[in-house]
Amino acid sequence: MVAAFIIAGAPRVAQGSATVALTTAAGLVQPLVDGGDFSSVAVAALVLALAAGSVIASHVNDSGFWLVGRLMETDVKTTLKTTFKTTLKTWTVMQSTIPLRGFALASPLYAAA
Repeated sequence: MVAAFIIAGAPRVAQGSATVALTTAAGLVQPLVDGGDFSSVAVAALVLALAAGSVIASHVNDSGFWLVGRLMETDVKTTLKTTFKTTLKTWTVMQSTIPLRGFALASPLYAAA
């Protein structure tokens, strides 16, 4: 479960795309799931861990990071540095707490399976 979360989070941080991170992680974890004796509930929990890991730590490589920065209505006179810091302090922190909560909710589900 922890490995699935980390395997999904690593490409997300490295290249920014949640879609690519989730697809890559699913491809890497799939042989382990096929080879294991997992219940359908455990597989569902693993999918939740993969999904949570794939959206962690939105930063400058993520188009959503810049979209949110612009939607926060920073004006043209605001420098890129200020917009970057504001978005990093708000969006990236929020995008890191959501996956951690998702993982925390999926963990008991996996443990109970």
